[in-house]
Amino acid sequence: MSKIKEEYRFEGDNIVVKETHDYGGYMRQARQYRDAGVGQSGEHRLAGYLPMSLVADWIKEAGLKWDDQEACAEVIKKKMMSGEFDKFRVWEGKF
Repeated sequence: MSKIKEEYRFEGDNIVVKETHDYGGYMRQARQYRDAGVGQSGEHRLAGYLPMSLVADWIKEAGLKWDDQEACAEVIKKKMMSGEFDKFRVWEGKF
């Protein structure tokens, strides 16, 4: 993960933290894996190459806890299939 910036601002009694990340390296690595055919065949496929900070944001956004593995897997699956995050995908089949 490449955090490139972190900003703080006050809104009333709250502190708002804004983090900016550069995930370009993850997207390039996923493209290299895809182009090389890594994880494209066999029983276990490499669906994507994701930064954990992004996955953590998805889990938090869904209001889940990490120990609810089935729900977390479903959130990740929906995000990866949505098309919005397809640059992180390695295997382009259906989950």
